[in-house]
Amino acid sequence: MAAENPVESLQEEATCPVCLEYFTEPVILECGHNFCRACISQCWEGSDTAASCPQCRETVQQRNLRPNRQLANIIEIAKRLSLQAAKGAGGDGVCGEHQEALKLFCEEDQTPICVLCDRSRAHCAHMVVPIQEAAQEYKERIQAHLKTLREEREKLLGLKATGEGKSREYLKQTQTERQKIVTEFQQLQQFLEEHERLLLAQLEKLDEENVRIQNENVSKLSEQISHLSELISELEGKCQKPASEFLQDVRSTLSRCEKRKFEQPEEISPELEEQVSDFSQKTIVLSETLRKVKDTLLSELERKRGESFGAHRQVNVTLDPDTAHPWLVLSEDQKSVRRGDTQQRLPNYPERFDCWACVLGCEGFSSGRHCWEVEMGDGDLWAVGVAKESVRRKGEISPSPEGGIWAVQWCWWGQFQALTSPVTPLPLSRVPSRIRVCLDCDRGQVTFIDAGDGAPIFTFPLGSVPGERIRPWFRVGVGSQLSLCP
Repeated sequence: MAAENPVESLQEEATCPVCLEYFTEPVILECGHNFCRACISQCWEGSDTAASCPQCRETVQQRNLRPNRQLANIIEIAKRLSLQAAKGAGGDGVCGEHQEALKLFCEEDQTPICVLCDRSRAHCAHMVVPIQEAAQEYKERIQAHLKTLREEREKLLGLKATGEGKSREYLKQTQTERQKIVTEFQQLQQFLEEHERLLLAQLEKLDEENVRIQNENVSKLSEQISHLSELISELEGKCQKPASEFLQDVRSTLSRCEKRKFEQPEEISPELEEQVSDFSQKTIVLSETLRKVKDTLLSELERKRGESFGAHRQVNVTLDPDTAHPWLVLSEDQKSVRRGDTQQRLPNYPERFDCWACVLGCEGFSSGRHCWEVEMGDGDLWAVGVAKESVRRKGEISPSPEGGIWAVQWCWWGQFQALTSPVTPLPLSRVPSRIRVCLDCDRGQVTFIDAGDGAPIFTFPLGSVPGERIRPWFRVGVGSQLSLCP
């Protein structure tokens, strides 16, 4: 094929017909054709017959290889011209091996190549197309992908905007409800404080009236007691006198004794007693009302809390004795397990744990939402959670999601932790005495809740639980006991 321009013509003339690359140490034969010294030597190697030109097949009588210095200079010029042409056309599109412009694209190797690369053995059997044509083809394919990606991005942006809008709306609603709750409780608090002051003020008046009556009665009684004491002292003295003196004015003395009347103390009025009784009834009504309000609020909070996990079906979990480590002792109803003092002689079933003091629940789940509660006794170590059906039973196990176990653990040194990898310390103010395990196979997560107050403890993230069968898992340390709640 004719060259497209003088530079390409010069490149063709500077190319060895054997290796199809720029001449290296060019030599000229008697017939006038040029070759690389190494190429022509390789062609004639091992031949005992007369040498011939690889290009015209003319017999060469003498194997004298004369260097073609003029051609070597022309090759250097051709290389520089090719490099300048490539730089002027597009910058860095230059073959690193031949310093030629990258004008072709190899489909097999998925790389731009130059004209000399196309003629080399490395690419001679490959599908090669002009680089602009390849660029246009791949650009169209990329543009098609770009269109799809932009559409997907727009959809995601729309979902993001919708989600953010809903989130803002929910935040507004929660803020409004929060303000309502604060206002209602402030009004209720103000109402209760006002009635508290009113009732206490009324009680204060009753106390004052009661004290007044008591003080008046005490004063009157003290005065009468004083008069009586004086009269008694006078009569006792009179009785000690002789008869003649004693009988003087005896009638007057008797008259004073007989005419003496004592004033009864003022009694608490029926009105005051009625008011006190009325206050007692008000106190009973107030206590009952406040108790009902408290019970209603607690009941509503419990209902709301239950709605969060209400979709979980409460299941009756029992322990599987065939999986229990020989150190573990199960109750007859298989609802509790403790660490024994001696190792039992039990059949070494394939499903039995033989290294860690663990036991599985009989029940297994692969779909749906389920929950159960475990009560913890005292002890140095215990752990509760779930495990894959295929969890390792023999030898050392890895108590982590990577090992097929999702659980929380209490250690003897006083640390409560989630058995992630690495473990996650759980800074709780107290260790729960009862834990609710909530397994959501559909969403692929396990949540642990303090069954005492309903507070969440830890949730293993979405996707942590595989699709295979999941069973309750328990680990019991020295002096520990775990019981499944009915």
